[in-house]
Amino acid sequence: MTPILRLFDFSQKVNYRTEILAGLTVAMTMIPESLSFAILAGFNPLTGLYAAFIMGLVTAILGGRPGLVSGGAGATVVTLIALMKSNGIDYVFAAVALAGIIQLLIGILKLGKFIRLVPQPVMYGFVNGLAVIIFMSQLNQFKTAGGDAWLSGIPLYGMIGLVALTIAIVIFFPKITKAIPSSLVAIAVVFAVVEIFGVSTKTVSDIASVAGGFPPFHIPSVPFNLETLQIIFPYALVMACVGLTEGLLTLNLVDEITDTKGNSNRECLAQGTANLLNGFFTGMGGCPMIAQTFVNLSAGARARLSGIIAALTILAIILFGAPIIGRVPMAALTGVMMMVAIGTFEWASFRIINKMPKADIVVGILVAVITVWLHNLALAVLIGVIIAALVFAWESAKRIRAKKYTDAEGIKHYEIYGPLFFGSTTAFAEKFDVANDPEIVIIDFKESRISDMSAIDAVHKLSKRYADLGKTIRLRHLSADCRRLLSNAAGVIEVDIIDDPEYRVTEK
Repeated sequence: MTPILRLFDFSQKVNYRTEILAGLTVAMTMIPESLSFAILAGFNPLTGLYAAFIMGLVTAILGGRPGLVSGGAGATVVTLIALMKSNGIDYVFAAVALAGIIQLLIGILKLGKFIRLVPQPVMYGFVNGLAVIIFMSQLNQFKTAGGDAWLSGIPLYGMIGLVALTIAIVIFFPKITKAIPSSLVAIAVVFAVVEIFGVSTKTVSDIASVAGGFPPFHIPSVPFNLETLQIIFPYALVMACVGLTEGLLTLNLVDEITDTKGNSNRECLAQGTANLLNGFFTGMGGCPMIAQTFVNLSAGARARLSGIIAALTILAIILFGAPIIGRVPMAALTGVMMMVAIGTFEWASFRIINKMPKADIVVGILVAVITVWLHNLALAVLIGVIIAALVFAWESAKRIRAKKYTDAEGIKHYEIYGPLFFGSTTAFAEKFDVANDPEIVIIDFKESRISDMSAIDAVHKLSKRYADLGKTIRLRHLSADCRRLLSNAAGVIEVDIIDDPEYRVTEK
């Protein structure tokens, strides 16, 4: 059964009321963010709303898991600002379409599984840094319309009061009932207060107009040649990687929250399809949005319907509802997003910080700092993974050891324990007393896996050292490729093939 048909399959336990209300709430929080990022990048504001609609609808139907919300995310938009300034909007659309093709290829090649290589400290740093970014970005709403100066006097106090009212409703309304998302109630109440009492405050229309038509089909007006590809490819590649990094990390977080399993490769395909369409329907592209995803989940949504409702709501607002939505106070949306940031932050990381290895603490903090400082999620995660991998390699290198004994026949035995790889080859070589060992030596790798070509080279060099002294050694539990590479020492080295492992060093 297709994802669309599953939405209307009444055998599925879908709370339609919850899904619809959650979708409306997500749409309300997504509109100002999409507009803000579009304006920040120098795009037409509608490109942000078109991206929110296209990304939201396509990924809700085709995406890797229910509950995940995609839209015109700042993480991907910031990668295109330089291209916009240097070459213009059509090159941006071309880069977005190319990013979609790259993401499709990643999904087709089933490379999404490599997100499992991201360790937990990196996840903590990523989420905490993103929570700080979300919170700090809301402070811009306390500035004047031009963003040049902070509000003061009555406008400032009014903004603070309305934000505080929004936060209070979000916190306390669920104690009354959870039938309606507290975020939606907060937006409605603050909207009513402003309208009834005539409070002068910043509204959505102060950011930009949200009125427009259906996303128009548009082939980017760029030369289709190698020079254009050289210009847009670096931006497309970075955008594709940033989008998938944030998207797949968000997917993993939703998996943990809902105790279900998403499909990372399917999410890559969905993101690629959505961005490809964005490139030809004047959208600025995007990826999963962790803040809106948490709004969706906290509202009780667990199916695909909420994402579809959110996307269709955004389209309806563009076509018909701009006059009303334009009057929604930004204070209400700011309060909701602040609570999302607080809920996004992994407070548990503070409780377990004294139980974590020092290296993991450093990695988590570093990823968070890079995320906040550079607003580059992909770079932050990449650096975190590299550092975590190096720490793991160093710690694993120290675990190589050898049990030594001489049997009744005077044969020296070395039983190797621990992984043998590029980081542990030096320690491995130091375990042997080649000069003083007897004429016959047995080296057993049963409890040690030979992991890479550096390990094979270490075994080869050790074998040669024994061979140069005319000593006979027997190597047990070697893989086939190791035995082949040691063939040049044949006659002195005996390889016992009984119970040898079948793995290959080069296997995936």
